[in-house]
Amino acid sequence: MPANAPLSPDDIDRIIEMGWEDRTPFEAIEAQFGLAEKEVIALMRREMKASSFRMWRARMSGRATKHRALRPDDIDGFKSNQQRSISRNKLSKR
Repeated sequence: MPANAPLSPDDIDRIIEMGWEDRTPFEAIEAQFGLAEKEVIALMRREMKASSFRMWRARMSGRATKHRALRPDDIDGFKSNQQRSISRNKLSKR
């Protein structure tokens, strides 16, 4: 995605979804959408209800898995093993 390109509603939804996922680091969001951590935080603040944003920030503060440099060595990918390989990152049937 080119820098400064407008985000579609689907892109915004996916960024919020990735922001809530414990194992998706901010670096993955930046690689896919070109948004740095501060820009993701601003987007979440703008797009979410205030109470949901506060809950998300409390959840994310200090969470090592949201930053690649702080992750344990055994976590090496962006994608959950429960996700399909294609098709909009929906959970596969169990």
